Amino acid sequence: MPSDKILAQKKELVSELKEKITGAASGVLVDYIGITVEQDTALRKELRAAGVDYKVVKNTLMHLAVQDTDYAELDTVLTGSTALAVCGGEDPLAAARILCKYAEKSKGKFSVKIGYMEGKVMSADEVTALSKLPGREGLLSMLLSALTGNLRGLAVGLNALAEKKAAEEGAA
Repeated sequence: MPSDKILAQKKELVSELKEKITGAASGVLVDYIGITVEQDTALRKELRAAGVDYKVVKNTLMHLAVQDTDYAELDTVLTGSTALAVCGGEDPLAAARILCKYAEKSKGKFSVKIGYMEGKVMSADEVTALSKLPGREGLLSMLLSALTGNLRGLAVGLNALAEKKAAEEGAA
């Protein structure tokens, strides 16, 4: 039987983990067992640069942390090795993008188990689909391109209308 000190430490860990999960914009759970130390180091570096908090978690602590939350369904994949990546708010899809890219490159050695975003739990397939969406900068670029094209069309149309009106006034 664990001592009171160890139980208190574990309760604190569960509380911190629960706060991290529920306070994050999104998160992804992965099975990391098949990657090398070098690959893990590179992955952690890329995640850190993107503002993603990545941590290996014990399944029992994760189980306790998600109980009575919107993310209780995460419990269904808590077997084997588990690591959790959570995103703050800058780019809520950063973890999904990076982890899905690594999973694809690993050819089955590293895999996405499940994810969540804004109170909704998502399957590994849904996380993969989300990872393919453009980031904030990409979406802004697409929006700017669309607006620029529309403004150019509007300018051409107004110019043609002005020329027509001037031609009509000149003829009268």
